[in-house]
Amino acid sequence: MASVVLKKVVPKNDYEDLEDADTFDREGRGSRNNRFKISFVKKKSEDLEKRYLVGESKESVDMGTNNLVLFQEEIKERPMLSTFVSAIEKYSVSAKPNDPDTSESEKPSHKMGTIMGVYLPCCQNILGVILFVRLTWIVGLAGIGQSLLIVVLCCCTTLLTAISMSAIATNGVVPGGGSYFMISRALGPELGGAVGILFYLGTTFASSMYILGAVEILLMYIAPQLVLFGDIVGVENKATLLNNYRIYGASFLILMSTLVFFGVKWVNRAASVFLACVVISIVSIFAGVFITALSPPTTELCLLGNRVISIGEGGLCMKGNYTLGPGFNMSQTTSLDQIYCTYDADNLTLSVCDPYYEQNELHTVMAIPGLASNISQANLQPAYSMKGDLVTSTDQPDVKTLDAPDDFEPSSKYPTWLTADISTSFTVLLAIFFPSVTGIMAGSNRSGDLKDAQKSIPVGTIGAVLTTGVIYLLSVVFFGACVDGTLLRDKFGDSIGGELIVSLLAWPNKWIVLIGAFLSTIGAGLQSLVGAPRLMQAIAKDNIIPFLKVFGRGKKNGDPTWSLLLTVNISLIGIIIADLEQVAPIITMFFLMCYAFVNVACALQTLLRTPGWRPRFKYYHWFLSFIGMSLCVSLMFISSWIYTIVAFVLALSIHKYIEYSGAKKEWGDGLRGLQLTTARYALLRLEEGVIHTKNWRPQLLILIKADENLQPKHRNLLYLADQLKAGKGLTMVSSVLAGNPIEMYPEAAKCQQELQLAMQECKIKGFARSIVCSSVTAGISSVIQSSGLGGLRHNTIMMGWPYKWRSKPDGAGYNTFLSTLKIASALNLAVIVPKNIMHFPKSTEKLRGTIDVWWIVHDGGLLMLLPFLLRQHKAWKACKMRIFTVAQLEDNSIQLKKNLEDFIYKLRIDAEIEVVEMQTSDISAYTYERTLLMEQRTEFLQQLKQQRELFESEASTSQFNPESNEMTWMPDTLKMSKLKANTDKSDQLSKARAKSTISMREKEDLSHAPDVNNLAPQSNNVRRMHTAVKLNETIVNRSHQAQLVILNLPGPPKKEDSNREANYMEFLEVLTEGLPRVMMVRGGGREVITMYS
Repeated sequence: MASVVLKKVVPKNDYEDLEDADTFDREGRGSRNNRFKISFVKKKSEDLEKRYLVGESKESVDMGTNNLVLFQEEIKERPMLSTFVSAIEKYSVSAKPNDPDTSESEKPSHKMGTIMGVYLPCCQNILGVILFVRLTWIVGLAGIGQSLLIVVLCCCTTLLTAISMSAIATNGVVPGGGSYFMISRALGPELGGAVGILFYLGTTFASSMYILGAVEILLMYIAPQLVLFGDIVGVENKATLLNNYRIYGASFLILMSTLVFFGVKWVNRAASVFLACVVISIVSIFAGVFITALSPPTTELCLLGNRVISIGEGGLCMKGNYTLGPGFNMSQTTSLDQIYCTYDADNLTLSVCDPYYEQNELHTVMAIPGLASNISQANLQPAYSMKGDLVTSTDQPDVKTLDAPDDFEPSSKYPTWLTADISTSFTVLLAIFFPSVTGIMAGSNRSGDLKDAQKSIPVGTIGAVLTTGVIYLLSVVFFGACVDGTLLRDKFGDSIGGELIVSLLAWPNKWIVLIGAFLSTIGAGLQSLVGAPRLMQAIAKDNIIPFLKVFGRGKKNGDPTWSLLLTVNISLIGIIIADLEQVAPIITMFFLMCYAFVNVACALQTLLRTPGWRPRFKYYHWFLSFIGMSLCVSLMFISSWIYTIVAFVLALSIHKYIEYSGAKKEWGDGLRGLQLTTARYALLRLEEGVIHTKNWRPQLLILIKADENLQPKHRNLLYLADQLKAGKGLTMVSSVLAGNPIEMYPEAAKCQQELQLAMQECKIKGFARSIVCSSVTAGISSVIQSSGLGGLRHNTIMMGWPYKWRSKPDGAGYNTFLSTLKIASALNLAVIVPKNIMHFPKSTEKLRGTIDVWWIVHDGGLLMLLPFLLRQHKAWKACKMRIFTVAQLEDNSIQLKKNLEDFIYKLRIDAEIEVVEMQTSDISAYTYERTLLMEQRTEFLQQLKQQRELFESEASTSQFNPESNEMTWMPDTLKMSKLKANTDKSDQLSKARAKSTISMREKEDLSHAPDVNNLAPQSNNVRRMHTAVKLNETIVNRSHQAQLVILNLPGPPKKEDSNREANYMEFLEVLTEGLPRVMMVRGGGREVITMYS
């Protein structure tokens, strides 16, 4: 139906169809019989009701489709193409997706193009805090060469991911959720939910990183006077620095989240301002780089030997005394002497100095030699360091000396040379830098606000990745060619008075970069706090993770509230960590995981070639996606294998939880296509040959009867199947309903649904099927023959025992049962018939005792295999296995037991062996009387059946009274109908006469029928009854305390003889009498267990 299709077109989060919507024809009359109606669509956020024409009324079809009379009946049931397309257009105009970065009240009234809608937002999200506060440090440690490699690896990863994302994003409309929506709809709810949660965590921790970056710029470079708890300069004061980050970071987080809660519109309006800050700052830095070629800054570094030292604001890089200036006749000791030497206050002299300070000279070098200098050669090679290593110059000499003596008591500021606060390597720097290239999803999140999303998303995203990649590459080259390597390795600029290094390059003033960097990081943090809650809201509304459902709630305009609260608390964890170098790798893991699955989704859809995979963007290939996925996984392990394992374990845990919670979502994902392809391949392989005996296991087809409520009548059959299968192999559960398949389709669907619910309750993994057939026997025959596919077919049938077979006439109580046994025997299928199934345990119960196997006939070893499989389940695990066999007169009981023990030992089955000798005895009076009663009952039912058939045939003959009178004034149509009716009556008369003839013969046969009271039992029946009685006595005597008795099921009569079939059922009743739990088993004619490896 078109209405069903249109429901899928409209985003579920924004619109809902009113199920009780009336339909109207042209005259306004209400009707509920028309399948296509005028649906009232209610927009949740605005409480507006709009009508869209989905189908035509019958009158309009008759009036306006005369040229389509051939399709008149179809048009009554299905909409015309013009109507359908018009309805979709009306839905598309009003249905806007939920943008995670925009509130409902602030949806732009005009559509945006590629530049404003995709390109600039992506650039704003990509260019961030790392560029301003850490890129110079990375260049100084990794060198120009390896820094370029880091940038190229990260940018190539995001570029390939952008290509894959462009293909997915142009394969249909991407509503709220962005990357989560794309991944979940491409890989299914399990993987999509897991990756969506990781992406949400990455976005949330990104807000922590941006806030920490803003706090660092504020406290270190803009307003150092705001520092709390004392000095924050130097490695020894790092704890104080982090505490300041925590306090100010938490304050910033509270203020920014409050702003997001009350004024999302102002955040979105200020986005362009924040973007302008980023652009102006970068332009200022690049302009300053070129100006350094003509006039480098005068800032200098003070080196003691090759060690860079901090001289503080206004300090002098010199030793000894210096004159205060004109007009002063006294000299004063330099601050460095006071730090590195012990000062004698009485004699006003320096007594003891640090040996390294005494042996090495102080000198200055230009901090920023400029673009025209040759400094780039010195910055080519990496200079990684360990935590605590000194920050040194690679091209300055120094004199190695001994450590200071023990009695040396310097100033509290000693020493002032700089040391590394963390250990660095290529992998560490890669993990720190990667978050600076994320943000490529910003365009896809705004697809509903674009004029042409199919064009803007690929062009804008790929353009933004290339642009920012060029900016990062140029920045690496410029920083390495302008700034001294020693200063580059000074993370916080302590050697130049605590200045931000990139701000010294800014033109015309450093405050352009300082203010721009601060505002850009604040803006990026706000965008993360806006986007992350909406991402969580989209996940919660999908209802794939039940306990997250509360986070789908929000304000009337759609803004999330609970999700924002959760985001703030998680972001606070990153603030508490406080160290930017520790937070960045966490973000790297989450984003790389997300990007990897975007590439997997694209590659999977491309390789499977699903019909629904038709992206507008054509410049993609599965190999590019595969390379992108490989890069993502490689970068994860390169950055931190510990974090990688944690990320994978977290994703796997979420995946398993969603799978366990049973998320019933069908999104047409590519993973389903992969499963179908894999299943087809496996089925074709299974079809190639017969399954080996070692791999044989019961593949069950369970035939279960439905009660009057269409629910499974004996659910213990399902529990038994679960205990027997333990979740392995194939299990199919089928019910057959008698009736007309066309009329009873709803009942069949409900019955199948009840079967599925029962299987879930019993924790059975398998397939449910309910069919309708004219007779139950024919339906079961069809199910047995047609169930399964290829090599994945059942080999064992499990069905219940017909308990009330005696109370139903004409063999109706057992015909279906015997017919099933015969079909299974003809198809060489094994049969399991549990009797007294209501006494069998549920899967949660635990039994103690024995499982007794009465092995009378060898049927392929199925009797041995079933108890072994049952004992693998906790319900039967505590039960021991005993095997009984019956010895004949010619058998040597001792040798038979020895041979059987040896055979069971080779089968690797633990069981006690007992050989039972059944002595030959005369037929007892009880056996004779039981046989007589059986035959009398059978004969009586046979005569009763013949009498009923005779009565029915006579009644049908007497009721036939044809009406042949015809009036001359009747219309021709009535004459024809009367003629047809008389013809039918004549046919009935002929059939009735023929049946009457047969009935006369039956009446003659019935008159010669034997007297029931004078019957003599047949010798064959007496012997069979004798065997059943004696064997039953033996089994009850030996196994009356057993928890389960398993024995051979005798074969049913091959010929269709109602007397023999009724006698067969009686024999089985006698055989199993007095046993609380019994399972009758008949093999399928092949060996199912072997002693060989």
